[in-house]
Amino acid sequence: MTTLGTVTPVLRSFDAARTRAFYLDFLGFELVFEHRFEPGMPLYMGVKSGDCTLHLSEHYGDGAPGSSVRIACDDVVAYAATLRARGFDNARPGEPQRMPWGTLEIGVHDPSHNRLTFFTPVDGDDDE
Repeated sequence: MTTLGTVTPVLRSFDAARTRAFYLDFLGFELVFEHRFEPGMPLYMGVKSGDCTLHLSEHYGDGAPGSSVRIACDDVVAYAATLRARGFDNARPGEPQRMPWGTLEIGVHDPSHNRLTFFTPVDGDDDE
């Protein structure tokens, strides 16, 4: 039987400087690579944090603005507090919300309107 590996979403981006600031400075990802076929061409870059890897592309046809990804997080409560302290334009997540499917979640939109939902599984027996 075939075993599948990790998934690397490709999200659309439009502004390299704002995308770098959002993912690196605000979310705390690290830059893995940047690639342009030649100066002035669209940027394609990879970022990662822990086991999460994302590719961000200015190339037309790579991803669609407004895409959505879900990213597991070991402590979404602490991560939300960190993001609120850093701030990025209007991306200031509130307190994580308990979802009916057993997770605590926060959502933020990147500068290209892609939605990133960070979640931590929670024990379903703990009612709030």
